[in-house]
Amino acid sequence: MTLNDLLNKTCLIGLSYFDLDGELLKQSQLCGTVISADEEEGISIRLQGKEATQGDKDPVFILPPTLTAWFTAPPGHYKNPESGVDIENPDYLVTWDIYKTKKDTPEGEHEWWEWVPRTAPPQVG
Repeated sequence: MTLNDLLNKTCLIGLSYFDLDGELLKQSQLCGTVISADEEEGISIRLQGKEATQGDKDPVFILPPTLTAWFTAPPGHYKNPESGVDIENPDYLVTWDIYKTKKDTPEGEHEWWEWVPRTAPPQVG
């Protein structure tokens, strides 16, 4: 699979955020369609669901440009009322662990996070 193979494919994204001690801060789910994929700019997904209706007309979420977190999704209806995810038969499941890398960041300054792809297929069901 190449980055270009992802174009116009649908995906369900699972994100887990951790603090400096490795404690889970939050988890979120997103879904959408890949609209661009570039080795430098990342993989851009046009969101659908709850995230798509909160402000931005066409919200786009960008993932790092690695394919190790992308797995063929088993057929099914994936729904999560809390996140607004509602997608049938997505092409891919994508999961990332995101770790905070800087302790105290003053208000208004950039926070630093390390994105680590989950390389084992996600468990469904």
